[in-house]
Amino acid sequence: MSQGTKRPTSLIEAIRYFADLDVCNEFVAALRWPNGPYCPRCGSVEYSYLKTRRLWKCRDCAKQYSVKVGTIFESSPLGLDKWLPAVWLAANTKNGISSHELGRSLGVTQKSAWFMLHRIRLAMQTEGFLLAGEVEADETFIGGKTGNKSPHQKRGKPRGGPGGKTPVFGVKERGGKVRAEVVPNVKGDTLKPKIAKAVKTGSAVYTDQAPAYRGLEGLGYDHDTVNHAERYVDGRVHTNGLENFWALLKRGLNGTYVSVDPEHLFRYVDERVFAFNGRHDSDYGRFSAVLGAAPGRRLTYADVTRPAVAVFVFLLVSCFGALTRPLSSASKRSNSPFASAVVSLALVMIVFPPGFVFMTFLPVVASVSP
Repeated sequence: MSQGTKRPTSLIEAIRYFADLDVCNEFVAALRWPNGPYCPRCGSVEYSYLKTRRLWKCRDCAKQYSVKVGTIFESSPLGLDKWLPAVWLAANTKNGISSHELGRSLGVTQKSAWFMLHRIRLAMQTEGFLLAGEVEADETFIGGKTGNKSPHQKRGKPRGGPGGKTPVFGVKERGGKVRAEVVPNVKGDTLKPKIAKAVKTGSAVYTDQAPAYRGLEGLGYDHDTVNHAERYVDGRVHTNGLENFWALLKRGLNGTYVSVDPEHLFRYVDERVFAFNGRHDSDYGRFSAVLGAAPGRRLTYADVTRPAVAVFVFLLVSCFGALTRPLSSASKRSNSPFASAVVSLALVMIVFPPGFVFMTFLPVVASVSP
């Protein structure tokens, strides 16, 4: 930011300020390289600036680089005049902002806005700090209500927590910050190492009477519990502060995002943790905190869609296996061991592109042969 230029303090000021791509480029460059640009490949500080393309060219390795390289913005076709307002909105909305709303506001598709928000959430990840003093520890479960599930889902084997919900564990320092993350289960072998990693030894840890928290005294903590079957507060022993954070988390998930896939839940938890820990900062403070964490973090579209692609391929393989099973049985009865494999391959080549066939279904064809 140029000297003498007032930094934005509100959304309307941010939109006006970041409407110019040259201003955006200068702003991010000054925030990322306070001592001047340097080559992200060789580290050289000798460069020439290509003003018409907004690129730097290293004089040592002759490579060109932009302010986006090595950040959450890398390889994005969208300009910083769209990215920076998106960061401002994601960092400062009280209950989050949906991809549909962000897409309408920026004039991009919902899919692009969804990917932008996941990149921004990556920059919101904060860890490495220890909680001390009086610390509350608790867990919650995220997922749809059992009454809203289909009969097929109700018959299925529950995973994670009650009713198949996803467990989330958190610790909160009284009057301070919170740390939360998605966990595979709420057993003691899972939760106690999380506490040891996040809470300074010697702190007072308050929990409910769940069996998972037994033995915290042996880890060097002053552990007290409250029986929620009788009361929620026993003097200074309670978990109401963390319950407040769970309420804020679920308000955003249920009210703004409506439905969150378990594979992506940790990103939404990171977003709400960032918002809670920065609740006393100004809008510009939260905005600059996200931008300051953007370098060194990269998220590709394949990274966020790989779980969905894996499920899609699994469903295709399962469906095709069900269709070819009668053919396989018939071939065995006719003493033709490779007939089912030949028929399966022929059918797949008719329906799907050949490249996708050999990458995805070749193991399936081989598995039905003797």
